[in-house]
Amino acid sequence: KLKKLIRYIKAKREAKLETDNNFKAPRQYETDYNLEPFAGLTPEYMEMIIQFGFVTVFVASFPLAPLFALLNNVIEIRLDAKKFTSELRRPDATKAKDIGIWYDIIRGIGKLAVIINAFVISFTSGFIPRLVFMYLYSPDNTLHGFTNNTLSYFNVSHFEQGSEPYEPMALGYKVEICRYKDYREPPWSPEAYDLSKEFWSVLAARLAFVIIFQNLVMFMSDFVDWMIPDIPKEISERMSKEKSLLVDLFLKEEQTKMHIVEVLEVLSSQEKERTEENIDDSPKENEEEPVANCTDGVASSRSQLINAGPEVI
Repeated sequence: KLKKLIRYIKAKREAKLETDNNFKAPRQYETDYNLEPFAGLTPEYMEMIIQFGFVTVFVASFPLAPLFALLNNVIEIRLDAKKFTSELRRPDATKAKDIGIWYDIIRGIGKLAVIINAFVISFTSGFIPRLVFMYLYSPDNTLHGFTNNTLSYFNVSHFEQGSEPYEPMALGYKVEICRYKDYREPPWSPEAYDLSKEFWSVLAARLAFVIIFQNLVMFMSDFVDWMIPDIPKEISERMSKEKSLLVDLFLKEEQTKMHIVEVLEVLSSQEKERTEENIDDSPKENEEEPVANCTDGVASSRSQLINAGPEVI
């Protein structure tokens, strides 16, 4: 029985080895066919465009956004490589001159980001009001008195009924004038609580900063684009040489075509002249034929009369 058990185990092992040896590994196209189909590059482009838009448009509000985007892209490169090699089918290769409409979208987002960042910097930061105060209102061109300049006056007695403080003596004395951050006329002015001249000067400075910042960034981008062209200089020179050679080739072909056309015109004119000469010669031959026919008829009639003469007599 023990021998039978050993034989059974050996036979089972041999059968397993035979099945393992007969098993064929799937080929590459079979494994690729079982993967998910490739849906195109539109989702990948859309993801990058959304990230680029958030990073560029709100970089003034969150300056660390480009750093986090860089770290995300470094990790995503490896994840996309694994996805394209082991999870998706091999995409079909197609020719493309560039990234197409996505370049125009990126360029438009970049211009929009410049304008938005200019407005964010000018209307949310405080350096423009400081500059206006230093160069227009400060007697010694310093920031001494800047906080007092940004605070307006308000008479506590001008509170609407029901909105005044509940405890006017909370500070130990009665408050008659309070300060708040805004550019308004004081209550003793004829135009009380209207926008002051400082407000309009600061607003004009902010709008001027937006215009200067936008034009400066656009100029710098165009300058960098001119300094670093999309096509290297050597390749552009080769392309221009190829274009000149193609133009010369086309000109030579046109010249040969014109020469052939001229030769054909000369031959056609010669043929026309020959046909006209033949037409001019053909009526003379037709005129001579009736004369010959008449003489033949007269001769035949004479011979008939001579032969029939004795009978008539």
